[in-house]
Amino acid sequence: MSAERPSLPPVRLNSEAELARDALAAPLFVRAVGLARWAGPDTRVGAGGELVEDQLPAAAEHLALPADEDGAAYASEAWRLAVDTGLLDVTDPEEGEGDEGTDSEGEGTVTTGENLALLTGGSPQDVLSIWLDGLDAVHADATAPVLDDFADLVGEDGSIDFDALDWDPEAEAEFLDGVLGNLYLLTLADNGAGEGPVPLPALAASMIVPDDMGEPTDDILEQVSEAMMRLDDQFRLLEPIGIVEYRPVDEALLVEEGEAADASAAGADDEDVTRYGMVKLTPLGLYGIRARMLEAGVDAPAVGDLAGKGADALLDGIAHYPESAARAEVTLWLAGYGAEGAVAAAAELLAAARGTDEGAPLRRLHCQQALALAGPEADPAVRAVLGDPELGGLARVWLAERGAADVPAPPEDMIFWLAIDTIAAQLDADGELDELQGLVEGLSAQHSGFFDEVWRVDHPATADVLEAMGRLHSDKKAAKDARKAAFKARSRAGG
Repeated sequence: MSAERPSLPPVRLNSEAELARDALAAPLFVRAVGLARWAGPDTRVGAGGELVEDQLPAAAEHLALPADEDGAAYASEAWRLAVDTGLLDVTDPEEGEGDEGTDSEGEGTVTTGENLALLTGGSPQDVLSIWLDGLDAVHADATAPVLDDFADLVGEDGSIDFDALDWDPEAEAEFLDGVLGNLYLLTLADNGAGEGPVPLPALAASMIVPDDMGEPTDDILEQVSEAMMRLDDQFRLLEPIGIVEYRPVDEALLVEEGEAADASAAGADDEDVTRYGMVKLTPLGLYGIRARMLEAGVDAPAVGDLAGKGADALLDGIAHYPESAARAEVTLWLAGYGAEGAVAAAAELLAAARGTDEGAPLRRLHCQQALALAGPEADPAVRAVLGDPELGGLARVWLAERGAADVPAPPEDMIFWLAIDTIAAQLDADGELDELQGLVEGLSAQHSGFFDEVWRVDHPATADVLEAMGRLHSDKKAAKDARKAAFKARSRAGG
């Protein structure tokens, strides 16, 4: 059976040490660490663990924030993150307990959390684990309801009417995760060529506009506009934790009602669209979003995942990787063997390439490409399979490409078998149609009477390959010959 395709292309992540440094430099994380080191036994917190209001000015001053409402808000946000990530531990107050002569009833106590020491004495993995907890907390804040008038939601008995919020926490989280997932995909598009910033209107539209819709309706444009404004708020919250670089929506555009909706139309030119918000995932953002997707059960491979695993896992794992990612994965896998282990690595690759299952031709193709990276040290292992009916052809190709002068000529049946195997691999790889057509025509042209002989090849894919050749060959007579050969192959196989 052919290897199962991952749901996402593989991502190339920075090293954990680099990512940990990025995490420690994220502005919100820096402020949270600063407050964790500033807090002491006299620091007063409320029953919910928040820093009491009259301590916010001192906290803001310590962080060199403005002495205004914004500074207090940033300090409060950093304090919450310090608590959420275990940099600070808050003890809930005992009911009715408080210091005599103070109004501290209902306040808790704060102590340094165990995680604070890990930021300097722990491993990069420790730092990233703490940072991921912070990302989860900020994500939760970003999907929280916007309370324009909180007083209207509080009943006479002090209870909060959550139904009046018209807020579905799961739907909000799912929408933001979908947006971040789309941004992740766009960043990985075309082997990383999509690493530039993405216009906010395009990102919002990717979640709202149906794929089969032509010109968006006014209702759809209004939904896109509302999504943009919500995303603008959310990305402003997410940027300080370090996952995105964000250029917010130009506030001058919000003065005229409906302006943002106009931007979501496809007609907005490049010069204007940047004013409607531009967002880009950082290397730390790629790591963080991938971690969240893995936790949610999404198959999100990364280059390096297969290092240290067996050759069978390697060849199956890279079956549908882009070429550059496959090369990088193989290079890392080979590095685990070192130069002295090159023969063993090559032998393991060749053994894993054997088989008659549906995915075997593609494994052999990737084995051949992997051996090209193994270097001349693999020569003994390759020569050892020259007589193997499944591997002898690719062994001869590898030796010929390295300029070996003593390569034995292949028997005719091996030539035809290799031709079928090669086309079967390319069909499974979903290669470019022009390249596949060129391969089909080139292989059939190399041998006179190709279709008179090839149908006898004892390969599981012979009939399927010949049918494909009949569809792809530009020469009508050759295409007809291929279809006839495919019929003979099926009859021979009893199918």
